[in-house]
Amino acid sequence: MLLFYMKKNYIKIINKIQKIRSKNNVNWMNILKLAFKLDPKNAAKIMKKINYDDKKISNLLKKLSD
Repeated sequence: MLLFYMKKNYIKIINKIQKIRSKNNVNWMNILKLAFKLDPKNAAKIMKKINYDDKKISNLLKKLSD
């Protein structure tokens, strides 16, 4: 029973990672490069948001590796 609970917990964490990742578009890097070219100040704000989500993903991955 405990093993089933642990596996279920892993799946929940992986699903959370997938949900966060789904916010990021496959082409976000190209858009970001263009944004920095055209409007560096606002591009930096976008990068801050991306970094925030990446930190959430890193925290979830840490839970999987503990």
